[in-house]
Amino acid sequence: MMGMYGAGGSGLAWFGMGILWLALIGVIVWLAIRLATHRNAQPSATLQATTLAPKPPNESALEILDRRLATGEIDVETYKASRDAIRETRGEPK
Repeated sequence: MMGMYGAGGSGLAWFGMGILWLALIGVIVWLAIRLATHRNAQPSATLQATTLAPKPPNESALEILDRRLATGEIDVETYKASRDAIRETRGEPK
């Protein structure tokens, strides 16, 4: 009969140990998901190459416009409208 006194306390200890393991597994899963989404959120190498490439010094407005069209930042209609506006401000014919 003396051995039964410890049975109530050990049940509570097992419950606490179960909660601890569930919390630990939850933290590991959260960390794995966070790391996986952080890697996918980084820009691709080609995007980094175009956005982080050093710009040549003293580019003219038309050179910048040509580069933006070549990299796909603007479409052809925007390119033509901007080119015509730049030429018009310089007094050049269209």
